[in-house]
Amino acid sequence: MGSAVITARAAATFDPVGRSVATARAFVRDTLQGWGHAELVDDAVVLTSELVTNAVVHAGTQADVLCLRTEDGIRVEVADRYPEREVPLQGTGLNLGGPDREGGRGLLLCAALASRWGVEYTSTQKQVWFQLDLPQRPVGTRVAGPVLPDASLPVADGRIRVAVVQIDRTGAIASWNEDAEDLFGYAAEQVTGKPLTDLTAWPQTPGIGTGIAEALQMSRWEGSYGIRGADGRVIPVYASHLRVRDNEGEPSTICLLVRDFERAVLQSPQRQPSVDSPSGALGEGRATDPFEVFIGSPAPDDLDGLLQRTVERARDMLDADSAFLLLATDDETELEVRATTGLPSARQRFARVPVEAGTGRYGSARMPAVHEDLAAVPGAVPLLNGTGMRSVVTVPLKVEGRLTGSLGVAAEASGRYTNEEALRLQFAADRIALAVESARLGELERLRRGSLSFLVEASDLLAGTLDRDQTLALMAQMTVPTLATWCAVYTIADQASDPYLSYVLHEDEERIDGLKALLARISPPDPVPTPGARIWNAPSEAAHQAALRTSMRSLGLSSTPHLASGIGTTLATAAAVGGETVVLPLVARNRVIGMLTLGKPTDDHFRQEILELAEDLSRRAALALDNARLYSERMAISQSLQRSLLPPELPHVPNVEVEVIYRAAGEGNEVGGDFYDLFPIRDGAYGFAIGDVCGTGPEAAAVTGLARHALRLLAREGFGGPAVLERLNAAILDEGARSRFLTLLYGELWPQEDGSSILKIVCAGHPLPLRLRQDGTVTPAAEPQPLLGVMDDLELYEETITLDPGDVLLCVTDGITERREGTRMLGDDGLAEVLAGCTGLTAGAVAARVLRAVERFAAEPASDDMAILAMRVPEPLKQ
Repeated sequence: MGSAVITARAAATFDPVGRSVATARAFVRDTLQGWGHAELVDDAVVLTSELVTNAVVHAGTQADVLCLRTEDGIRVEVADRYPEREVPLQGTGLNLGGPDREGGRGLLLCAALASRWGVEYTSTQKQVWFQLDLPQRPVGTRVAGPVLPDASLPVADGRIRVAVVQIDRTGAIASWNEDAEDLFGYAAEQVTGKPLTDLTAWPQTPGIGTGIAEALQMSRWEGSYGIRGADGRVIPVYASHLRVRDNEGEPSTICLLVRDFERAVLQSPQRQPSVDSPSGALGEGRATDPFEVFIGSPAPDDLDGLLQRTVERARDMLDADSAFLLLATDDETELEVRATTGLPSARQRFARVPVEAGTGRYGSARMPAVHEDLAAVPGAVPLLNGTGMRSVVTVPLKVEGRLTGSLGVAAEASGRYTNEEALRLQFAADRIALAVESARLGELERLRRGSLSFLVEASDLLAGTLDRDQTLALMAQMTVPTLATWCAVYTIADQASDPYLSYVLHEDEERIDGLKALLARISPPDPVPTPGARIWNAPSEAAHQAALRTSMRSLGLSSTPHLASGIGTTLATAAAVGGETVVLPLVARNRVIGMLTLGKPTDDHFRQEILELAEDLSRRAALALDNARLYSERMAISQSLQRSLLPPELPHVPNVEVEVIYRAAGEGNEVGGDFYDLFPIRDGAYGFAIGDVCGTGPEAAAVTGLARHALRLLAREGFGGPAVLERLNAAILDEGARSRFLTLLYGELWPQEDGSSILKIVCAGHPLPLRLRQDGTVTPAAEPQPLLGVMDDLELYEETITLDPGDVLLCVTDGITERREGTRMLGDDGLAEVLAGCTGLTAGAVAARVLRAVERFAAEPASDDMAILAMRVPEPLKQ
């Protein structure tokens, strides 16, 4: 860091696992936000993500992340434990890597985004660092006025009250100070939670111009309006609004209010020289910035504020009723509405009109145009259709000959404007064009960096699950409210199936049911594979029709009965869905598997940059959804196959209690090799088996199926235990390369009239069965013999034991005996110890106790299948 003074430090170490990348991003984001440098978060997160990925994924070592704050900026250091990796250095002529490579983009991003960066080596680690400088923030005096005699100062009451009102994101009053109580007569508890619009007397005609709702959404706003006091009188106030957000990102608006005649307390000083003066002089020849002359000082520091100030100045300059400013898209084919004043809200925010609206020079936004009466040329200015405006003048905004936007003013009277007004407006447009374009490019750059961070997070989340329902939920939750107000996901099972409405989400949970009901009543969008977003009008049209029918019923104009409780829901749903709706195809592996539908509320539109980001997200989401589908299908097939390898039900064996427990390991997408069976051979004789095929998957399943069915067939043909296993061994070896080793415990059970049972057992390489006597002693019930699937010639023999009343025979697979916790293993001795404590228990209780002991032996989930077969000869009932 050189001689810079470190004012804060935060460090963390991340293990070499994939999830560490997301954890590192969260660490850097939380650290910088905690330090109050939210403007640097996006760049820092993107760079950290790439550098930590290089360390934990590509280098395979731990990553040490150190964040340092100084007076000048933020430095982030990422170190790995792999110092011998070659890292290209600046100025060596070596290639830093291509942006399309899977790895190695970290240094490219450092070069593109960081103020400074570098690579440092030690004997034990390599460290890549980058520095992000803090944005320059002006200090000192911004504006000042001359010293005035007391008689010239503004007049105010003896005590000036400044009402401080905080408005939450819904427009409701969140706080109300004592000065507000004195000015307007309401106690805080009377107004808290109520919309501010209930108290305001807005000067514009309803539906025309920038209303209170729009003013509260702007980053900054100053102006006059009225507040209705507790006595019913309207109190004129001058207001200054500032939009802020808290540490959790929740936005709110702080409103400072004074009585209108005391506006000097809040009003920002502005210079208002003549914008007509080509010399740009102010006072006695003192030069001034033409941009500052038109916009006023201080100029808004954000694009939206700058555009809004521009249209207001243009309207005032030509004494117009409305004004509008549109910005051109990159290909200069469309203009996007970015700021208006005096126009209905339907004409605001991101609506798009073509650059070439008609034939001739006056149909193009590339040339100044004056229309004395729009009634004579309907459609000449599409933005003004249906607004009541009659005369209009529009001029282009150009930078280096390239169209960047269009500025226009309009009046309700005809014949208001001539070429002279067009020259004045063009003169102003020429002086603000460069500043507007610079602010627009800055906004696009911030949006691009934020989009990159958003897509990185989205990719991580989508890659973290293979569950279809969770993937659908993630898709919706990532778009709402970041990209859209509401979202619906349609899925398509196969080419012959219709789209199915699978998931619906709205930023207001109370709107979800109404939205879902509305979408269920209309036909889904067509599954068109063409990339990009396309407009879908069906939801808004259906919403408006439903709202109209509800309104007619509420007014008694319809004979259809209705429920009063449904009125608000229908109207609210119509407002929530009444804006622009777009559909993006979900295409994976050259097939349309669904559609992502995004919507806005009434009169709202999507901006082009958001649609491009949504298109990027839809491509990632489609692949994740298709992967989840394939995984679900594979898991369903595996589970079905696993069930087919186990007996559907166990027969009743006279005078013998039988209990079986089977637990498959893993996530269910692999067929296990453990199996069991119990089946009747002939009258009074039953066969039982428990086995374990080496490995998992289809090959193991083939041997499992072969063994289970061969055992039943051979036993019922009258073969004894050794002959059954010898023939099964030959059948396994005949499988050739597909054969698998098989450990198998096979036996025949003969219940006796005296209450005991005779068992004949062959244990071929399997964990030995254990016998529990009534006195608590546990002994092996068989001797080990060779496993199956290894040797051609096996000489097996069977052993005969008798289970007396109260005795238990326990048979398990090696998933039980080989249960591990670190270096410890349960083993045969541990299993025998557990069984010794089961004296007097039923077969079901014995099996349950064994399973509970195995599960408690280790904290980690089991890594192998487990099967338990317990048989007990019950004691005779005492008379």
